[in-house]
Amino acid sequence: MYGIAWNFLQTPAIAEEVAQDVFLELFKNLAKIDSAAHLVYWLRRSTTNRCIDQSRKMARRIEVPMGPDFHPAVTAEASDALLSESLRRHVAELPEWQRAVVVLRFQEDMDLSEIAAMLRIPLNTVKSRLRRALDSLRESFERRQKVAPA
Repeated sequence: MYGIAWNFLQTPAIAEEVAQDVFLELFKNLAKIDSAAHLVYWLRRSTTNRCIDQSRKMARRIEVPMGPDFHPAVTAEASDALLSESLRRHVAELPEWQRAVVVLRFQEDMDLSEIAAMLRIPLNTVKSRLRRALDSLRESFERRQKVAPA
């Protein structure tokens, strides 16, 4: 859950807070969970919904950075750190519903039909949001390559 929140929100402290809230909500609703598959579905859906709510809140408030001495509790390892960081920044700039589909598809490795069921939207809507998000990411990277010296 932390991974979904971190990739969606790009702020470790807020991602930890969202993940904690989801697990507290799970504890309260544990009796309603029918199976392991239902649990996974419920956790992903709750985390995604909380991330969307949190991103709306973040858009309305001003944040002060922690400073250079702050170190995240979890570090992401990637083969190309610059590309990975750039991709995270570009994904963070996507509209929240496109971002949700991208994170669920590529981080959680969910099928498009699973995403549609979880977000309660038509499959074709998921497909169009994913296509628009990927097109937007591609355009962002192409613009950056044109600007960067060769």
